[in-house]
Amino acid sequence: MAKLPSCTTAVLLPSRPLRLPPTLGVVAGEDEDELIERLRAGDEQAFVELVDRYHASMLRVASGFVPNRAVAEEVVQDTWLGVLRGIGRFEGRSSLKTWMFRILVNRARTTGGREPRTVQLDTGDGGSVDRFTAEGTWLEPPTAWSDEVEDRLAAPAIAARIRDMVEQLPDAQRQVVTLRDVEGLSSSDVCGMLGITEGNQRVLLHRARTRVRAMLADDLGKRAK
Repeated sequence: MAKLPSCTTAVLLPSRPLRLPPTLGVVAGEDEDELIERLRAGDEQAFVELVDRYHASMLRVASGFVPNRAVAEEVVQDTWLGVLRGIGRFEGRSSLKTWMFRILVNRARTTGGREPRTVQLDTGDGGSVDRFTAEGTWLEPPTAWSDEVEDRLAAPAIAARIRDMVEQLPDAQRQVVTLRDVEGLSSSDVCGMLGITEGNQRVLLHRARTRVRAMLADDLGKRAK
């Protein structure tokens, strides 16, 4: 039986967040207030640090709203312009990251509404991938594997595989799980950004996590044979 990273056990536990590497803090080792002041003062290096930290994450989130990467790139570029123009008016009622992602999501949703896109409808029945009971336990446990792993080098590959699976989700589910589990934003922030209720957010998040776990369980089960 093939050895698999122990992190996959945590990923597959029912009712737990998908353990993808989240975006780190604004700038490691720097107080956010200090960074904001540097940005307001026109410190170019501060802006470069911000772009280095968040550009890839923004592109990933924008891609969930628009039809292709080229349009997502335009949305992100427009967002950075919005950050530069609006930093002087930022009041600190939320974190800098949350504020930036609100700008991003607003621009992405507006752009996505103008662009042709094939939308996957969420029928809500869970389909064959709903493998958990209402209490959050497995209906059919995945193939067992060893928790004693000597080589953790496979963990990044597993994370990359999960990201690929997230891309296969219906739009609404992908948007919620990306903002919550990948970017680490709060439930209230995500509800505000997407204009959905707390209950709807919970349902979308649960279905997204369930589908990804089911796909991952199938994938890892095949590899372990």
